[in-house]
Amino acid sequence: MIRKSNYAKSVSLMACISVTLLSGVFCQSQQTTSTHPQTDSSVIGPDGTAYITRVVPVPETISPEAQKVLARPQSDAAVPETLEQRRSKTDEWQNRTGEAFRKLYPVDVTQQTIAGVPTRVITPPAIPANKKNRILINLHGGGFNSDSGSLTESIPVASMTQTKIIAVLYRLSPEHPFPAGLDDAVAVYRELLKTYKPENIGIFGTSAGAILTGEVAVKLRQSGLPLPKALGIFSGMGDFSSNTDSQSLYALSGFSGHLDPPSSTKPGNTEYAGSLDLKDPSLSIMYADLHGLPATLFITSGRDMLLSGTTILHRAFLRDGVDAQLVVFEALPHAFWNNPNLPETKEANQIMARFFDKQLGK
Repeated sequence: MIRKSNYAKSVSLMACISVTLLSGVFCQSQQTTSTHPQTDSSVIGPDGTAYITRVVPVPETISPEAQKVLARPQSDAAVPETLEQRRSKTDEWQNRTGEAFRKLYPVDVTQQTIAGVPTRVITPPAIPANKKNRILINLHGGGFNSDSGSLTESIPVASMTQTKIIAVLYRLSPEHPFPAGLDDAVAVYRELLKTYKPENIGIFGTSAGAILTGEVAVKLRQSGLPLPKALGIFSGMGDFSSNTDSQSLYALSGFSGHLDPPSSTKPGNTEYAGSLDLKDPSLSIMYADLHGLPATLFITSGRDMLLSGTTILHRAFLRDGVDAQLVVFEALPHAFWNNPNLPETKEANQIMARFFDKQLGK
């Protein structure tokens, strides 16, 4: 499997990568012949741009199921889609995969409007008496323009922690740019404070929801509101103003799939940010004062496009004295825990659940 970058036109300081992936016995439909580069090479341009070829076998350190996922052939060609098409496909996938998770982790899913914001309420079939006084808030992923996680991110964690989860269906960009989604999440948190003590509340999210989780925590502190007990930032970042190494290396599925060379002129999600300065600390919390934020669990993976963003933000939390831990899974792509068929998904969700159980108390 070969990914080709446009060598001639790149003038960026970021890396434009051409990678050969040897998929071994799990890639029987693909050729690993002389048509693919069989040696490593590198050329470093005068501006520091790297033009490289790497032969990367699928590691044996991950499960057979994960090895098969990495071995799936995927075209590098761009497949344009409208926002309506993206949302329709994402909604269909979320509902289908959510049902797959419910077969593994039976829960009750209902709709509820909280502080004027639509939410999904994920409730385990049995909540022990000593856990009825606590609540988790999920802020779903989906690039800020769709919902790719309100079910798949919430169902297993609700079941494993025996804790009710409120999945916030915040307003989406580009119709509602920043801070609309942030305002919705804060409004739900404010309302829950009327019923739950802050030390019994945790907030978590994946990808866009991980970014939003950090933004909510900073906003709460700026507003003088009591902070939740714990945060979960799962494949996120805290700086819209710059590109990172992993964004240059990995597409949504890791090494495979379409990936444009990075552009220094469009580093951030401007549809979400709107006209706001990309270094505004309320948007890019790398530039905010992080002292005093709650204990935070960071999770990412070796071929995650937000690997760099997650680890950079984790270090920023550590520099400001936050109790922050980081877990990095080998080789897997962005937000792999949305796949119910991977043993690593169960492991990741167990890590999340143990963290919240420890922080919120059993």
